[in-house]
Amino acid sequence: MTHTLTSRSGAEVDPISAAREVVQLKGIHKSFGENEVLRGVDLTVHAGAHVVIFGPSGSGKSTLLRTINLLEPPTAGSVVVDGLEYAHGNAAKRGTPMQLRRNVGMVFQQFNLFPHLTALENITLPLRSVRRVKRAEAEDRAAQALRRVGLLRHAAHFPREMSGGQQQRVAIARALAIGPKVMLFDEPTSALDPELVGEVLAVMRELAVSGMTMVVVTHEIGFAREIGDLNVFIDDGAIVEQGPRGFFDSCSDPRTREFLAAVL
Repeated sequence: MTHTLTSRSGAEVDPISAAREVVQLKGIHKSFGENEVLRGVDLTVHAGAHVVIFGPSGSGKSTLLRTINLLEPPTAGSVVVDGLEYAHGNAAKRGTPMQLRRNVGMVFQQFNLFPHLTALENITLPLRSVRRVKRAEAEDRAAQALRRVGLLRHAAHFPREMSGGQQQRVAIARALAIGPKVMLFDEPTSALDPELVGEVLAVMRELAVSGMTMVVVTHEIGFAREIGDLNVFIDDGAIVEQGPRGFFDSCSDPRTREFLAAVL
């Protein structure tokens, strides 16, 4: 449920836009050789917001998402997360990729679980290696994360013993366990059989309701309609149009309307 805030002047204030900025991307360019994939992208993500990024294949969606945690360092432009700059810009102090990834959780298209580790061990490993958490505490936090995604009873199971949907939920639990300031989802249901998509979207829906700051690249437009506080259409490496809830019914750019007509 969204609550309306009121300013001192009596005007209504959008609670999302009034929240602090967790992620700021300014003038992001990314090239692979002579191929320019991102062309001057600006994006601001506020605390508690659910940002949905969508567009055609090859438009730069995933690359944009991966610049947020420097898995794809931008060729030019500024990346600021939780007030600290990590790439380019003019900051006197710059954070390290390790610092950044302690604050940013990411869920990929593929589950990227270690096949020789149980669900619990797949979650405790980054806690111990990245957060330097002691074993007992790491196992407790891993169990809490598994409970949150409804898989505590699968704690001792290996990936081969779980469905694709369950494996992706473990991957979400792994990202949650580090206590991120923002969660990134890169088409998290694209590798799943259709009947398994719903269980992953249900977990993401619960995270959205809990107030988790989320940036989601997805082709699931119905889900985007449901959770998107800020909806961003990207094409050919640039943001064509963006807007708040209701965007899918009120967008005005011809390219956006053309794309939505093709996928809806």
